[in-house]
Amino acid sequence: MRLAVIADTHLPCGARRLPEECVRRLRESDAILHAGDFVSVAALRLLERFAPVFGVCGNMDEPALQTLMPERRVVEVEGLRIGIVHVPGPANGRHGRLATMFPGCDGVVYGHTHVPEVVRHDGRWILNPGSPTERRRAPARAMIDVRAEASQFIPELVTFPA
Repeated sequence: MRLAVIADTHLPCGARRLPEECVRRLRESDAILHAGDFVSVAALRLLERFAPVFGVCGNMDEPALQTLMPERRVVEVEGLRIGIVHVPGPANGRHGRLATMFPGCDGVVYGHTHVPEVVRHDGRWILNPGSPTERRRAPARAMIDVRAEASQFIPELVTFPA
């Protein structure tokens, strides 16, 4: 199973749009994990055209979207459990805090910072896909592709040119 992991799409906003490579990867995925800040229900509906979306609400999401998405969730795929949250809290102690938030999960996906991260912490993956639309302090716009098969979790950071 192939999972497209994104966050902080902040759509619609002016002329901002998803990079073509991101769209291609979304179309090829079996599911999309979105770690919040879609911003609008329209952005959720756009992503649902590509694949089923499992997401959480973010701090910038409109009220109508907040009623559709939980603040935290756990998704189970291919024998793996993946926790999703938008705001991870302060950088100090973040990995341990995320692991504690989602006990028994093989991975945790978070957003909010716009800074991509793919690290192992105490035997689980901690992933921040960054943002495919708004780089902010990150070196590039980004997303993460995950191959989930036979209880294996294989993440790959994908960056997009400015």
